[in-house]
Amino acid sequence: MADNSQKIPVAILCGGKGTRLREETEFRPKPMIMVGDKPMIWHIMKTYAHYGFTDFMLCLGYKGEMIREYFYNYDWNHSDVLLELGSKKATKLRNGHHEENWRIWLIDTGAETLTGGRLKRLAAHLDDIGSDIFMATYGDGVANVNVAEVLEFHRSHGKLATVTAVRPASRFGELMIEDDLVRSFKEKPQTSEGWINGGYFVLHRKVLDLIASDETIFEAEPLRTLSEMGELAVYQHHGFWQCMDTYRELELLNELHNSGKALWQVWQ
Repeated sequence: MADNSQKIPVAILCGGKGTRLREETEFRPKPMIMVGDKPMIWHIMKTYAHYGFTDFMLCLGYKGEMIREYFYNYDWNHSDVLLELGSKKATKLRNGHHEENWRIWLIDTGAETLTGGRLKRLAAHLDDIGSDIFMATYGDGVANVNVAEVLEFHRSHGKLATVTAVRPASRFGELMIEDDLVRSFKEKPQTSEGWINGGYFVLHRKVLDLIASDETIFEAEPLRTLSEMGELAVYQHHGFWQCMDTYRELELLNELHNSGKALWQVWQ
């Protein structure tokens, strides 16, 4: 487990419009789409909290008020409460959830701001916290990444940034063919090559200096520059990882959750 006294904040990008999931995002921001009985953002935060990281900086944008309301009312909706109707006085009777030590910064980073610009807008808040490094990820994907190990790896190499690389499952079944016969069939196996950016970054505060403006895409100029500088290290994650870019991927996550195969739920 990570030392909770470190107070290393976790930035989560929550402001995109999620146009490829318009069936859901027409009504709610992507991080608030339900996986099981909890929104995606909750699952991501629970992973970090499992390893002791409970300071969260949520980069809000599109329909950010729904995320604000969810967490503002979290105690009310997840605790036993005594409500006196005449005075409207409410008293929490006992602990109703395990998230009471979470600290959440709900930060408006703009409706049209791109990923780099959203991180750049955290600069003043990071200064207030006084941490030279912070963790960051996207608000639309889950994994059983040991984020404490990612942090330890980051500290071991001394570079400005670490990105977690993942190998997603193939979209199609894999056929092993010999003499015009299928000798084996694997349903959507994990690809053996083609590592991709899986999020779960650890970043030094200096990385924000490479972000020019709200129009900067973090995955473009800043990461490219860090790579050219030799300052971008990679942590290879061989376990479960799944994004939620399409309705089919949302269905898959709910199927895994409902069947007891939610491998990202390391807190269980």
